[in-house]
Amino acid sequence: MIDFDEFFDAIAGTPLAAFREAWQAAVAARYEDRPHGEHERWQRALETLPKLPPGRCEPGAGAVAAIAPAAVTADQRQALQQSLMALHPWRKGPFSLHGIDIDAEWRSDWKWQRVSRHISPLHNRHVLDVGCGNGYYLWRMVAQGASLALGVDPTRLCLFQFHAVKQYLGALPAYLLPLRSEDLPADMRSFDTVFSMGVLYHRRSPFDHLAELRGALKPGGELVLETLIIDGAAGQVLVPGDRYAQMRNVWFLPSAPELLHWLAKAGFEAARLVDITQTSTEEQRRTDWMRFHSLEQFLDPDDHDRTVEGYPAPRRGIFIARAPA
Repeated sequence: MIDFDEFFDAIAGTPLAAFREAWQAAVAARYEDRPHGEHERWQRALETLPKLPPGRCEPGAGAVAAIAPAAVTADQRQALQQSLMALHPWRKGPFSLHGIDIDAEWRSDWKWQRVSRHISPLHNRHVLDVGCGNGYYLWRMVAQGASLALGVDPTRLCLFQFHAVKQYLGALPAYLLPLRSEDLPADMRSFDTVFSMGVLYHRRSPFDHLAELRGALKPGGELVLETLIIDGAAGQVLVPGDRYAQMRNVWFLPSAPELLHWLAKAGFEAARLVDITQTSTEEQRRTDWMRFHSLEQFLDPDDHDRTVEGYPAPRRGIFIARAPA
């Protein structure tokens, strides 16, 4: 069983310490008391990772990399490859761990390049990444000076992938709890920056999600919201049928002006749209590390501006807003 004591030790003496019991109860209810059928297999993958000294974290322009302080043998590299591949599929990346390159489904570094140029500096900030997946962006946040980067995501495999990476990146202040945003203590008001990237359209009630994000932010803190949007004027929202790009759990895709209205209605200030990018089959695709269907199979083969269901192809907007001071 993965131990979360390192996180609870890290928040001692910070405002987050007031919520320790709530965090622990949520982790017990969501993770410890609800075993997963693949838990033992993923645990074995973690345990069979070769014991290598932590490398220097090098989040450059591409992969988040752990640079080995000493040579890695061929046997160690083979064992590392096998253990990491046992945690397939890798959705967010890329990573490079002691010479093993994890070419994940998403070129998450491309999104980070789009996001990071618009956000406030993260130096000495407490940062929350809601729906963080395997924690790829947490390492980016720490590299930009965050004093604490916490991710929450209920996907069990992501937790094991995060700890596989963390084993080789050493004692950096990045942590992941296997929780949903609904599990966050209400009105924490403890984080300087809160990220929600690729989550809003999965929520049945987008306003509940915006309220959760606002409740996590300190007064005057910054929200970074990235989500699917459509072309259109204020008041326009796409509510897909059974599926959108083969995803069943997509509920609301607003136009950019409408989402700005939602942010204002949810109590955020100074909301602005800073980027719109249509997702390409170069940014999201099948690889050896994610062998299932990906974006190319979700688009109309004759028109990549449409999904297989006939909806507009995925376009993602990045919004920056501020919690009231």
